[in-house]
Amino acid sequence: MTGLGLVERPSPNCGPRPMGAPVDMLVIHYTGMETAEAALDRLCDPAAQVSAHYVIDEDGTVYRLVDEAMRAWHAGVAAWRGETDVNGRSIGIELVNPGHEFGYRPFPKPQMEALVRLAKDILARHAIPPGNVVGHSDVAPLRKQDPGELFDWRALAQAGIGRWPRRSAVAAPLDTGPYGDERVMLSEAQHRLARIGYAIAATGLADAATEAALAAFQRRYRPKKIDGRLDAETFALIEAVADIV
Repeated sequence: MTGLGLVERPSPNCGPRPMGAPVDMLVIHYTGMETAEAALDRLCDPAAQVSAHYVIDEDGTVYRLVDEAMRAWHAGVAAWRGETDVNGRSIGIELVNPGHEFGYRPFPKPQMEALVRLAKDILARHAIPPGNVVGHSDVAPLRKQDPGELFDWRALAQAGIGRWPRRSAVAAPLDTGPYGDERVMLSEAQHRLARIGYAIAATGLADAATEAALAAFQRRYRPKKIDGRLDAETFALIEAVADIV
């Protein structure tokens, strides 16, 4: 942890990890509060019963709230790749940002640079595969939008953290509406989304869970248009991401 300039801000909101559970997930959030201090106060308030391992302010300051050996309370009801105890096997990083409720804005360069340094340090110590570097909206798409469409997942992947599909792998024409037989293609998309990690079943039906998963996927891989619908570009991107899982 050398060179990170951590500021210790211990939170009581934590507990032991399940015995034998690996730390194999990294979950990125935004704080969704008006100020950094308000977010830190809440994450350290026993009555709130929420926390994260780290908080990164917009100026790049990194606060450590919970030791990585402990289970922080950041993901809530969540699932990824069949695992439902996300808190038990993950490290949670909160990025200071007012979020969609209080004036969502881009993540500043110092904050992103600090995130890259911290994430690389974490990945050097834990066996976290690229497909398990996720946003809160990925593991809880029915409830959450963070870190949101302004978060630069591509830059993170280029720094060796997480994954990003090669544009050359996306063969479909862009924004052309439904792709082939809608129910068949939706079932195929659901199957691939589940392979990526989203908690949905391949039913061929556009249920609430599927629409939420599609919106979460679009928010991450196609932020210019987030509608929870399966079109040609979304299907091609799902195929491309599933191929690198």
